[in-house]
Amino acid sequence: MGWTLHTHSDAGQLAVHLADSLQASLRAGLEARGSAMLALAGGQTPWPVYRRLAQALLPWQHVTLLPTDDRCVPVDSPASNLGGLGAAFAPAKGVQLAALTAPDGDPDASLIEARAWLALHRQHFDAVVLGMGNDGHTASLFPDAPELACGYDPVLEACRVDPDPLPPEAPYPRISLTVGRLVRSNALHLLITGEAKRAVLEEAIALNDPQRHPVMAVLGAPTVDVQIHWSP
Repeated sequence: MGWTLHTHSDAGQLAVHLADSLQASLRAGLEARGSAMLALAGGQTPWPVYRRLAQALLPWQHVTLLPTDDRCVPVDSPASNLGGLGAAFAPAKGVQLAALTAPDGDPDASLIEARAWLALHRQHFDAVVLGMGNDGHTASLFPDAPELACGYDPVLEACRVDPDPLPPEAPYPRISLTVGRLVRSNALHLLITGEAKRAVLEEAIALNDPQRHPVMAVLGAPTVDVQIHWSP
């Protein structure tokens, strides 16, 4: 369907706008079904959004949060996206956290558990938040990963990904939702900040090659209009 670009004056305004959008998605899901589910990116950029959202007065016990991807590490590791979500949403009493990884981070067990959980939770996400790396990756779908084809398989919902090379700041195997699972969402947001990321995004759009810039597999999906949020 394409995308819509929202330009915000600064990261603070971006956080307010996106947190309000996510709250609206949660309220819509709760009103329609009595429950709601979000898939949320890790990384550094979205934490202010999540901390603001966690202050909302919602029946959090009926909300489930799932990482869009996670490193295969124990949940108490600083590298765990699930652990980061737990800390950010600590004020949201009763919120349910769903894991893509096994408690000890074993990659093979993690993939089995992630696929089993997803098989039992087939409903659309109420909203998804994605980020983008300087190489154009999104979730843990890296351009040079040997498992990239798995991430684009329309039948599969989760894949193990071993980036090649492993990022030195986080040298771990990953479990990632596939593009097909990510776009099964009532709202999809891509969050980027800074001039460097803006330049990567513009290059990705110009080339329109999902093999080189996996973010284009999401932006080019025919079933969802991606809301891109950018601030300097």
